[in-house]
Amino acid sequence: QFLGSTEVDQPKGTEVVRDAVRKLKFARHIKKSEGQKTPKVELQISIYGVKILDPKTKEVQHNCQLHRISFCADDKTDKRIFTFICKDSESNKHLCYVFDSEKCAEEITLTIGQAFDLAYRKFLESGGKDVETRKQIAGLQKRIQELETENTELKNKVHYLENQLTQVHAPPAGSVTPNSPSTDIFDMVPFSPISPQSSTPTRNGTQPPPVPSRSTEIKRDLFGAEPFDPFSCGAGEFPPDIQSKLDEMQEGFKMGLTLEGTVFCLDPLDSRC
Repeated sequence: QFLGSTEVDQPKGTEVVRDAVRKLKFARHIKKSEGQKTPKVELQISIYGVKILDPKTKEVQHNCQLHRISFCADDKTDKRIFTFICKDSESNKHLCYVFDSEKCAEEITLTIGQAFDLAYRKFLESGGKDVETRKQIAGLQKRIQELETENTELKNKVHYLENQLTQVHAPPAGSVTPNSPSTDIFDMVPFSPISPQSSTPTRNGTQPPPVPSRSTEIKRDLFGAEPFDPFSCGAGEFPPDIQSKLDEMQEGFKMGLTLEGTVFCLDPLDSRC
């Protein structure tokens, strides 16, 4: 069972490990009272480090490289508990990992010690080159992960900017283009006396009826007849006797004659006034 890990101040020491064990045991007691179970894990120990895996999925939960492990011990007061201290590769903090094994806590501690011995022998045989190579490989792998993460973030930013650019150029929904004429509530183009006639069809596909010119319109009275205007009558439209009387009436109107026979003098020097 994996009780968890906690940060410690020192990279080694029995008292340091003992304080971490007490802290994590208390945390486990609280979790049990809340109905939570302590997770079980599988350990893989080699000359390269200690891997903590999920026993079912075999997923690596923690990978503690051997050259980062600074202390390993089992609890003499509790034969089920064993611990080791490892320096975290990202935060550079010292973390104490605490485990509870019912039968083989001491054997696991000895196995980790043997891994150290084998790693040290291999280091002496290779003249230190093997350890340096592993460090370089580990550094390159970490850099690759950082670059992949950065590449993913950049792709997301580019995709976001492309969406923003598309929204800027696209016309808003429901907008009317400047070339399209506005229509009234009956879906008809309103008449404008100063605008030229357009041959644009209406939305129902039919051409609007031609609008007659206002200059050629004929005004009619209430009964539909054309009103009589003596001043607009041309010569030769009436018989001579009628035309002469109309001329006299027209002259009289010009001089101020009214229908009641009252004359308003327009010229005070006129002898007829």
